[in-house]
Amino acid sequence: MTKKVAQAMIEGLRDRGVKHVFGVPSGGWVDFMEAIRNTDGIDFVLTAHEGGAGFMADVAGRLTGVPGVCFATFGPGATNLATGVGSAQLDRSPLIALTDEMSSANRDRVVQMNIDHQALMAPITKMTTRLTTDNVTETLDKAFEVATSGRPGAVHIGMPVDLTAQPATLTESACRDVEKPSVASEETLAVARTAFANARKPALVLGLGAVRAGLRDDLLRFAETHKIPVVLTPMAKGMIPETHPSYAGVVFHALSDKVGKIHAQADLMVAVGYDPVEFNYENWLHPMTLINIDDAPLDIDRSVYGDTLHVGGDILTNFRAFAQVETTDNDWDMADVRQRVDAIFAQMRPSNEEFGPCAVLDTLRAVLPDDGIMTCDVGAHTHLIGQKWETRAPMTQIMTNGWSAMGFGLPAAIAAKLCRPETPVCAVLGDGGFLMTVGELSTAVRENLNIVIVILTDNDLALIRIKQQRKGNPIFGTPVRERDGNIGGDNLFGVPVVQARDPAELRAMLEEGFGAEGPVIIEALVSSAEYDELVLFKDK
Repeated sequence: MTKKVAQAMIEGLRDRGVKHVFGVPSGGWVDFMEAIRNTDGIDFVLTAHEGGAGFMADVAGRLTGVPGVCFATFGPGATNLATGVGSAQLDRSPLIALTDEMSSANRDRVVQMNIDHQALMAPITKMTTRLTTDNVTETLDKAFEVATSGRPGAVHIGMPVDLTAQPATLTESACRDVEKPSVASEETLAVARTAFANARKPALVLGLGAVRAGLRDDLLRFAETHKIPVVLTPMAKGMIPETHPSYAGVVFHALSDKVGKIHAQADLMVAVGYDPVEFNYENWLHPMTLINIDDAPLDIDRSVYGDTLHVGGDILTNFRAFAQVETTDNDWDMADVRQRVDAIFAQMRPSNEEFGPCAVLDTLRAVLPDDGIMTCDVGAHTHLIGQKWETRAPMTQIMTNGWSAMGFGLPAAIAAKLCRPETPVCAVLGDGGFLMTVGELSTAVRENLNIVIVILTDNDLALIRIKQQRKGNPIFGTPVRERDGNIGGDNLFGVPVVQARDPAELRAMLEEGFGAEGPVIIEALVSSAEYDELVLFKDK
C-alpha cells in the first residue's frame, strides 16, 4: 500500500531511532498526529510553547545521540521554535526541526502567518531544506547525517501543508560506506609530540568535543602519566573528577580569576575538543604554545597567538596518536595546584550568616545519586554550578553555555526524564528563568514525570544587578517581583509547591520530592548576596 507523506515521515523518524516529537500541533500537522497515533515506538509530546519543544529536542539529542525532533506551525510558531533550534545549534546537539510551510502557490504571496522559514532558519541551523512527495527518504537520510556529523547541530525541514495527505514516492536509504576517520598527518603529530615533550609546564583544556569523542578514560590516563593540570569548559564537566590530583578548575565561571592563576603558569596548552562557542581563547588563554586537537578549524586571533598547531580531524583518533608522546619531567608543583583548587572550593562553601545558593547546591549534591541528572537555567546560579557542582560523569549536569537562553532548565529536565525515566532528575532554576518557561509545568504534569524543581527564589536577576553595582549604578529593572517573598501559592499547574528556608528543611523536601509520583517544586528562599564575591571575575 502506498504511504502518504505524513505516515512515511513519522515511520522514517521512528525507524531512525526517534522516540519523541515535541511541539504544539497545527491544522497542517493533523495528518502527522494521526500517523504518530497509529505508529508504535514514537510519541508526540505536547508542550506549552514551541520554544520549550525546541529545548526538549535539544536535550533529547544530547542524551541519546539520535537527533531530537520538534515541530511548529507557520510564522509565530516557527519564530518561537527558533529559540530552541538555536540552542541545539550553538550547544552542539543533534536536532531536526519540522515546520509547516505554505503551499508553493501561496509561498510568495501575502498570506496570514506567512514568512520565509528557510531564511528564518538558515542562520541557526547547519542545513535547511524543504520536503516534497519524492524526497522523503533522501531528506531524512541527509538531515540525520548533517545533524550528527562533525560538531552536531540543527537541521530544519519545511513541510508544505498541501503535501501531507499525498502519496509519497519512497526509495531505499542509500547505503553509505563508513568513512575512515580523518586524521592528522604523522608529520603534524610528530611536531605536536615534540612541542609537548619540550614544554616545561604543559597543561590540558577539555571542551565539548572531548565529551562527544568519549575520551574520558584516555584523558585521565594521560594527565596521570604526565602529572599535569587539566582545566575544563563548563559543558565538559564530568570529564575529570573534582577530587582528581590533576583537576584545575573551570574557565569562565565562578572564581575563574583564581582558576586563571593556575593555567597562566603553563607554557603550552593542549586543547582537546575545545569549542570557542563556550568561551573564546582570547578571553582566558595567555599567549603560549597551543596544540588544538579538534574536528573543526581553529578559531583564534593568530596575531596574538602565533605559536599554534592545529591537529585537525577525528578527535579520538588524533588524541590517541598524540598521546604516544614520551613521558618527561616537568616543572609543575601539583601540590600547589591542588592547594589552589582546594582554596577555590573553600571560598564556595556556604556562609553561616544567610541561607544562600551554596548551601542549596551542597544539600542537593548530598541527596542526588551519582548518576542523577541535574539541569540548570541561565543566570548567576549557572556560574556557581559551573565551578562548584561536583559532576561525577559527563552529561549528568546539563546546561546551555553556547546559546545561553534563560528558560532552558525546566524543559531540559523534562526531556532528560523522558529519555532516562529510571534516573533521578532535578532542575535548578533562578526565579527569573523559571518564569520564562513556567508553562512547561503542565507538560511535566501531563507526562507524570517525577522531576524535582529547585527554584532559587531571591527576587533578583543577580548577574545584571552585580554588573550595575560594579559600575556604580543604582539597582534598576532587576527585581523579579514587586516585593520579596515566594512566587505565590502552594500549587502551580497541578504541581505542589513547598518552601525551604534552611538546609535541613531543604534536605527533607528533596528526599520526599524524589519519591513523589509526579513533579514537585521546592522554593529555596535564599539571599543572592553570595554571588557578589563569586561570579563575574575576569579569567586573566
